[in-house]
Amino acid sequence: MLLEYINRVLGKAASSSRIHARERLRLVLVHDRANMSPYFMNQLKEDLNNVIARYMVIDFDKFEIVLDQSDKVVELKTSVPIKKIRRDYMDRVKKSS
Repeated sequence: MLLEYINRVLGKAASSSRIHARERLRLVLVHDRANMSPYFMNQLKEDLNNVIARYMVIDFDKFEIVLDQSDKVVELKTSVPIKKIRRDYMDRVKKSS
């Protein structure tokens, strides 16, 4: 509690909020520059999920996709929480052949 008060007095909480706001704005600008609508991003997320689901079970609710721009390059970054690796993948491939 004392540490929270000191951080508030020294302005660290405001700085943290400012950093988060700047990061959100940066992400919006990157999405805008890449001309990717929210629909496009959601469709991309679903398509990636369908491909990944062949190989592993993931937590779709925590699955994140972010576009990041650095040095005039737009990067697609993902965070995919894996619940389980599908060990039966090769068996399914052999059966379908």
